[in-house]
Amino acid sequence: MTIDPSKISTSITPFAMIDKHSALPQEQEILFTMHTVFRVGEIKQTAENSRLWEVQLTITDESDPQLTGLTYRIKQEISGRGWYRMGKLMLKVGHFHQAEELYNELLENASYDSERASVYYQLGWLKDNQGEYKQAVTFYKKSLQVYKETRPPDDPELGSMYNNIGLVYNNMGEYSKALEYYEKSIKIREKALPPTHPDLASSYSCIGLVYSSMGEYSKALEYYEKSNKIRE
Repeated sequence: MTIDPSKISTSITPFAMIDKHSALPQEQEILFTMHTVFRVGEIKQTAENSRLWEVQLTITDESDPQLTGLTYRIKQEISGRGWYRMGKLMLKVGHFHQAEELYNELLENASYDSERASVYYQLGWLKDNQGEYKQAVTFYKKSLQVYKETRPPDDPELGSMYNNIGLVYNNMGEYSKALEYYEKSIKIREKALPPTHPDLASSYSCIGLVYSSMGEYSKALEYYEKSNKIRE
């Protein structure tokens, strides 16, 4: 392990030697902070024991161009701050159980309705992706209720919430309920968004899919054509 003292911030202690406090002092244990980042160098099998591998690590700092680029990309793809961003990152990489534990903790300690609404939304997304649709609807509706109380009735975020609930009902095969929420979504989006906005195309396509599943093919075609017209 290589640690360049010039790369250690004066405001952060990246590691501490804890061998004097460890139950196994002969192991020379080191405790690292959560945000310490190392660059992985050479990886090789040890000569003494073929079951062990030696990894060469070099500590990095905020001036590392690759680390800076990666951090910027993550911030662009995953919005939010602190633990909320961590939860979204867990969802993105498919660590659903860990994300659920984190969101339940955030929900328990939330101080504002906006925080609770955000957590409910993420839990709804999580349950939807796990195929637990009834729970997904429950969480989405809890989030929607907060949004309805705190946002104007034509807020695009409300349109997205209605659309997500419609998607879940569609996955459940409850097409009449799916259509109900899709229509609420499209009503808001037609008012709040430009006529060529891709979210409108998505909504028209979703409604077309529901009508197709219900066997109402002429209506399905009507909405598919609206969607295609925007996407062209």
